[in-house]
Amino acid sequence: MFRSLRRLVFSSLCLVSAISTAQAEVVVVLNSRDATVQLLDQKTHAPLSTFAVGKEPHHLMETPDGKSLIVASSVGNELIFLDPVSGQIQRRISNILDPYQIGFSPDQKWFISNSLRLDRIDLYRYDGKNLTLAKRIPLPKLPSHMAFTADSTMAFITQQGSNQVSAIDLATQTVKWTMPVGPAPAGITMTPDGKHLLVGIMGSDYVEVIDWRTQKTVKRIKAGAGTHNFRALGDNRMTFVSNRVSNTINIIDQQTLENVGTINVPGGPDCMEITPDGKTMWVTLRWIKKVAVIDLTTRKVIKTIPVGRSPHGVYFATHSPRM
Repeated sequence: MFRSLRRLVFSSLCLVSAISTAQAEVVVVLNSRDATVQLLDQKTHAPLSTFAVGKEPHHLMETPDGKSLIVASSVGNELIFLDPVSGQIQRRISNILDPYQIGFSPDQKWFISNSLRLDRIDLYRYDGKNLTLAKRIPLPKLPSHMAFTADSTMAFITQQGSNQVSAIDLATQTVKWTMPVGPAPAGITMTPDGKHLLVGIMGSDYVEVIDWRTQKTVKRIKAGAGTHNFRALGDNRMTFVSNRVSNTINIIDQQTLENVGTINVPGGPDCMEITPDGKTMWVTLRWIKKVAVIDLTTRKVIKTIPVGRSPHGVYFATHSPRM
């Protein structure tokens, strides 16, 4: 009788947990050192669940149709597809070697996986559901982040180990050019007008501005030490850049190419996500096993939430635009 009662209680608790997750605005956090995905409630900040995935999940990306969220397990050599609303696993694709950073071209025809430890990128054709390997392209050292031209003709790849940015011609699947930049380039993004690439120089303290058509650096925007990754506000003008060493996030005006503000965020701020109203940011704190919630109006941290070790990617389904 006691065992039956215990089973009933356990089943009831599981049902309550599933219902709570389904009703919550789910925040997906990748704990790269723990090899887990952690789900949080966006409104209450309460933990919902944690589950294991392949080793070192670092980055994530929505599918173009918005029906899946892809988690890249770099050491696990697989892509895990999650329901973007509930965070539950939909399917897995194995034998994707070292997918550190991933991305779709704007025309949805190409999928790129940057293989950081293998010094190459893997270029796949995408038909809306399946990935077909088109070519593996070697790059000098530690290919990291990526950006695309709006017309999907080129992809740009930062290389942390060789201090370079390379342009990939997607039609021919070849390297069109490679240019030197500052030490340990990481995040890269295209300005809304398509004129410039912004590159986070992680080995220093600035954003390098590149005229990609002439392959020339036109400006350095002073930021903070360990300048790393970008997340646009969604207004086609402002973007945020995280500085992991100085524990700050800077606001960059993409029209004037100026640093127009600083937010203090202790703990090694890294990846960022923004609510659809543009008023609240969630950011992973790599060094202290937490996620910070920031009021963008006051530019203050209003909450820190414990998560797993070395949290990296963060996502929720209802977010502001990416530009």
